[in-house]
Parts: sequence; C-alpha cells; structure tokens
Amino acid sequence: MTESWWRDAVIYQIYPRSFADANGDGIGDLPGVRTRLPYLRDLGVDAVWLSPFYLSPQADAGYDVADYRTVDPIFGTVEDARGLVADAHDLGLRVIVDLVPNHSSDQHAWFRQALAEGPGSPLRERYHFRDGRGAEGELPPNDWPSIFGGPAWTRVPDGQWYLHLFAPEQPDFNWDHPAVADEFRTILRFWLDLGVDGFRVDVAHGLVKEAGLPSLGRATEWHLLDVGESPCFDRDGVHDIYRSWRAVLDEYPGERIAVAEAWAPTLDRVADYVRPDELHQAFNFSYLATGWDVESQRTMIDASLDAMGRVGAPATWTLSNHDVVRHTTRLLQRNEGDVAGRKPVEVDPVAGLRRARAASLLLLALPGSAYLYQGEELGLPEVIDLPPEVRQDPAFHRATGQDGYRDGCRVPLPWSGATAPYGFGPDGGPSWLPQPASWAHLSVEAQEGVPGSTLSMYREALALRHKTLTEADSLCWVDTAEGILTFTRGAGFTCTVNMTDRPIEIPHPGVLLIGSGPFDATGDSVTLPPDTTAWWSN
Repeated sequence: MTESWWRDAVIYQIYPRSFADANGDGIGDLPGVRTRLPYLRDLGVDAVWLSPFYLSPQADAGYDVADYRTVDPIFGTVEDARGLVADAHDLGLRVIVDLVPNHSSDQHAWFRQALAEGPGSPLRERYHFRDGRGAEGELPPNDWPSIFGGPAWTRVPDGQWYLHLFAPEQPDFNWDHPAVADEFRTILRFWLDLGVDGFRVDVAHGLVKEAGLPSLGRATEWHLLDVGESPCFDRDGVHDIYRSWRAVLDEYPGERIAVAEAWAPTLDRVADYVRPDELHQAFNFSYLATGWDVESQRTMIDASLDAMGRVGAPATWTLSNHDVVRHTTRLLQRNEGDVAGRKPVEVDPVAGLRRARAASLLLLALPGSAYLYQGEELGLPEVIDLPPEVRQDPAFHRATGQDGYRDGCRVPLPWSGATAPYGFGPDGGPSWLPQPASWAHLSVEAQEGVPGSTLSMYREALALRHKTLTEADSLCWVDTAEGILTFTRGAGFTCTVNMTDRPIEIPHPGVLLIGSGPFDATGDSVTLPPDTTAWWSN
C-alpha cells in the first residue's frame, strides 16, 4: 500500500441504502456492498467512502446517530462491517466511513437521559440546552435558523430549548464539554481498530459555536452550500479538535486519513482544516459550484491549487454527492445563485449527459484527489418527479421545504434487467425510492463492455489516470482557442475541453488517449465538438 496514497486517490462514495440490497427488503445494506466490491475494483477506484450505517432512527438517512459503535440492523451487523473492510482490503481498496460529530440522534442515550433528568442535569451540558427568551421563556434562545428550515431550536416539556442546526431529531453536541471530545476519540479508535482507513467528517465546520450563542440580529436562511459567515460555523476552535484527532490517526499504521466536509466562506478558510497537523483533505465545494465556462473553471482551479498548496495539502475535486443535484442534470441548469441546483428542472438528457461526461473527464485530469458519487459512472440523471409521499429528505417536509430535494440523487442504482428494481435486490421487490423506467439502458449490465458507454469511459479514464498521471505532474495552462480550456501535466499529457455550444477547431494536440464523445482526431487540426473533453499524449 503506497505511502501518501490519499494525495491523488480516486474515492467512490457509496450511499449504502441505495447501492445494493442483499436481503430483499428494498433497502441497500452492507452485505449488498460486499457483493459489489469487485465491480468497484474493476472500475478502477482506490477507496470507497460509505455514508452512515450506524444505529439510527433514520430521521435523516442515518445522519442522526443513536449509537456510533453499532451497525443499524437495516444495514447489517458490526461483523458485516468488519467483513466488508477485510474484503475491500483483499481487493486493494481502502474504506472510509462517515463520522457525524456535530450532532447525535435525539434517541442517543446521552440525550434521552438529559431529557429525563431535566434542567440542571450534567447530561444537558453535553448538548446546548438553554432557557428561552420572553416573559415565560416562550421564545427560542436566539434567532438562528435550521439548515433544514424553521428555527434551530425546539422546546421540551420542562420549558427549556435545545439547539439543532439540522432536524429537531438531531440535537447539536456541545464541544466545549470534555466528555464529548473524549467520546469521539474513543469512537475513532473503535473503527480504526476494526480496520477502516479513514473518516469523512460530516459538518466538520460546525462543531464549535460562538461563545454565548449570539443572535444574528436579522432574518436569514441557511443552505448547505452557502451558509457564509456565521456564529455557529467555521469557528477557530474546531482546529484544536482536529489536531487531537490527527494525533489519534497518526497512532495507526497505513496512513489513516480524515476528510473534512467543511463549508467555509473562502478557500483559504477551507485550507485551514488541512494544515499539516490537522486533517488530510477537505471537500472542494467551491469547485462543485463553479460555472461551466473557461474563465470560471480556470480561476477556480488555480485558486484551489494555490490555497491547498500553501499548506502542503492536495486539492480535491468532486461534481456530485448525496446532498446535491447530480451533475448530469445540474450543469445544464445554469441557475444563478443556486449552486446545488436545489430545485432541479427537466433538462435535455442527451445534452446533460454530454456535458457531464466532459466535466468528469476534466475533473479526473486535475492534480489531487477525485471523489466520485455512486451512479455517475453510469450517467444517471437526477430524478426530479418523485411524488411527495415517497420523499424522505427531512427538509422537504419542514417549513418552506428549502433544500428539500436531495432524494432525487439518492434513488437506488440500476444493476441489470429491463424493469425496476433493475437487480438492486434479489427478488425483484420495489426499492425504497422508485427508479425511473428510463433507467433500463443506463444499468451496469446494459453498459458493460459497450464501447463509448459512460461506464466504459470511466473505466478507461481511471486506468489512464493511474498509468499516465502522478501527483508530481503539475498543471500548466495553454492558450489555444477562445472557449477551449487547455492544460498540460508532466512532460506528455494534454487535456482540452470545449466549454461552448459550438464546435471549435484547434491545432492537433497529439495522440488521442480518450474523449468524452466521438470526433475525428486525424489531420493537422482537430474540430472538438461542443461540451467535449479529450486527453492527449504528446
């Protein structure tokens, strides 16, 4: 296993309930993941990241954790998790698991005891319980909103209020309390001892709140990708927590890592999370939100490489995940100010897939680490017509329903067959979210071995990336034609991207390695079609 493997790794996100169902209950599980690990090895990724599978009431798809050391029965057992890690290692894959330290479930033993014991309970100090404002304490302690809509406070029967930056079922921990810090260090060691290779840290920027929990003094809404400056996110105190975590990670062999889901106002603030004595990587959400044009892409790529380079960390790149509209749909929306495509609209599926394939090849050519979201290698679009009665995103059912459209990117994968559930489970029963009839031609089986399919493109591109590019190959821009993004890496690799809606002729860059779509690569010049990326060997 290579030293500093994570610096240029390709990491594949598995959303367990939607990846593969082994027991036929319509919900994906860890045994299902185990059966599909050879598929991921053959795809060519280096590691998998699994969204939460801990014991949970599932108020927010497992991001409300009741017990951090137990697997929820809908996903399997701790032994299934241990077997999954062992199987992955046998196949040369590493395993990263989600860690949710900002909040617990309201069914966590600590929180339940805190409620039972009432005001003054020592357990209440491990969360943010406060008396309310107003003559009878009838108003929330401050004016903070929840990310999921409505106020960030819920009142309990004895009159006090507790803070939840997300759903009411997700009370925020008080990280000023030493017991919270001690507990999470033991949780880290529990999973490291089981063999996991690292952690994706949920809401890494949210653990520490401004002293006194001051009000904002204004009406506002917070969204996942654009919280901005606030008294409860990206406070300097989080960095002491991550320094202590890094010391734990460094106790273990094999370079165990932590990846920050850190939303911060600037890339420089994000880079603070990956200083040499803190975490290893931070998701680059600024890149995910970048427009599809040469100037925007070039500016953001430069800024990302510069910010991370100053602290000696690799840049990371991603286009989709379980919280945003799939880029097959999102990149064609052009919704100004709506970086996640929070309310997706119907787009031309052919044009959407063409642009998504081009964007994916661009991403995989960049220096640093790449994160893929399950199903993007199949070209899956966002499912935008789910009926309200099947939606499970808690934000959809709260207040204004802001950001309540995450179910559309979580629809279970199509593996085989002509009708739903497309081999997702063993006996053909319905999946927990309905799959579109149009997905039959997008299944793994339908694309397997088909030249030009999106699955074939990803496999070929990942193989070429491992063979052709190294972390040491720096990026150099090349000016070609207007509307064409061109850069080289190392001594013999060139990437060209047509980011316009028209074909553009460019000088022939060399020997074609791979293209996101078909075109004639012969002659002294090349006409690159719209929304097309090509890799070349000089």
